[in-house]
Amino acid sequence: MKSKISQSFLPNNKFGEIHNPFSIKIKNFNLYIKDQHILKDINVEIPNRKITCIIGPSGCGKTTLLKSINRLTDTIYKVKITGNILVDNEDIYDKNVEITHIRKKIGLLSQRPTPLPMSIYDNITYGCKIHGVRGRKKLDQIVEYYLKAVGLWEEIKNRLHTSASSLSIGQQQRLCLARGLAVEPEFILGDESTSALDPISSNTIEKLFLDLKKEYGIVLVTHTLTQALRIADNVIFMYLGEIVEQGEAQEVFNNPKNVLTQKYLSGAFS
Repeated sequence: MKSKISQSFLPNNKFGEIHNPFSIKIKNFNLYIKDQHILKDINVEIPNRKITCIIGPSGCGKTTLLKSINRLTDTIYKVKITGNILVDNEDIYDKNVEITHIRKKIGLLSQRPTPLPMSIYDNITYGCKIHGVRGRKKLDQIVEYYLKAVGLWEEIKNRLHTSASSLSIGQQQRLCLARGLAVEPEFILGDESTSALDPISSNTIEKLFLDLKKEYGIVLVTHTLTQALRIADNVIFMYLGEIVEQGEAQEVFNNPKNVLTQKYLSGAFS
């Protein structure tokens, strides 16, 4: 994949900046829902321009942690949070932080595609317009660039103004990825982003992640250990709301230090 689109296209573009190698820092982070302690004293640094996979059994807090990173837990009834999540040293839970600004930095690709109920073209430009991008020429260039980036341009360039819902599921997921990239985030979050796709589409998305990590930090929740083995640079293993083990993928997979990690990787529980 080529470098991000020219900085003249988008406001406050950080193209060319040198990033802190640990762009997301989570410190003493706890999340409670009503009386339940869901995330327990989370401390982790997530590097930029790497793929970090969060693994662990169902219900261990993986998705809640992922959603906490761009404040999608805000709408949960009776949620309480302590600790800090820093993105480029900005605390996203500071009471004065602007939410739209935070979500521009951190895009989310959900388990199932969520195209907006509008045209393919308008899906890509929707976020750009919110962040102040104007002019048909600029928007046309952005649409073409990011559809090419996710391998969709040649497939759909002649029907940009048709409904996004007319696309196949795999195409819709790539469209949602292009939509997220169009606002130039720092990080891409993926919540089981390939689980609803056929094997060919899943493989396409995986290859895109491997290419996109040249420009973005990528954090993926996955239940599929083989997927994490294929693409992860770093791994976080969670159990019952805690981080049990974290580190470089090859080290965690080949030489897990914690007994729970060893049992999980061996298939003793899932």
